[in-house]
Amino acid sequence: MSDLLTQSFRFADPRDLADLRTFATRAKTIDDGAIRLQASGSVLAAYVCVLRPRLLGESTPTILGLRTIGLAEPSTIDATVALSAVLDRLARAGEEDVELPVPPTSVTESWTGVGAPRSGWELVGALPDTDLRRAAETGITEVAGIVPAQPGALIVNNARAAVWGRALDGSGLPAGAAFAALTLGFLADGEQMLYRAGRWYRLSGPRGHVLVRTGSGF
Repeated sequence: MSDLLTQSFRFADPRDLADLRTFATRAKTIDDGAIRLQASGSVLAAYVCVLRPRLLGESTPTILGLRTIGLAEPSTIDATVALSAVLDRLARAGEEDVELPVPPTSVTESWTGVGAPRSGWELVGALPDTDLRRAAETGITEVAGIVPAQPGALIVNNARAAVWGRALDGSGLPAGAAFAALTLGFLADGEQMLYRAGRWYRLSGPRGHVLVRTGSGF
């Protein structure tokens, strides 16, 4: 871990802070880990990890959730911090607050070193939100049916790899992307645009993005 200087993000609207709170809260129900807050000019990109390989040779894809939010003031802060620390600060924010202090201590997460391409994306097609929701709910039920009441780490990881690593019909996109889109609240009643760049897929919609790196390992 390393200490960060006292810094903060300033948003244009209190609703932006509320949006970030919702995103972080949903992410914490999946993985009580970290969030990467990466600012570039007047845009904050908030990344969380939904799925990742945890054992050597495991086939679980690396799946990240991304929410972008406009900033009132340009920033170049790039910090990976504990989700719980961010949520503590967001919980203390008032209804009219527009500033998020960055937690003073950074954390190290292997997934933050997996950088998705910023260019070179090719539009593959569009996937209806209803289809993605159905795939996610089916997978959740399937994982629950595989995993016993008191599972070991190996059983859990094998179940997740088998279900969420499986490609959705016709798209090549791992089913774990549907799980990420559902649990992070990105699905509504429309569709998600599907892009590809090499080993990466990206689901993009009005509420956020799901980034998927296929293949084993980080």
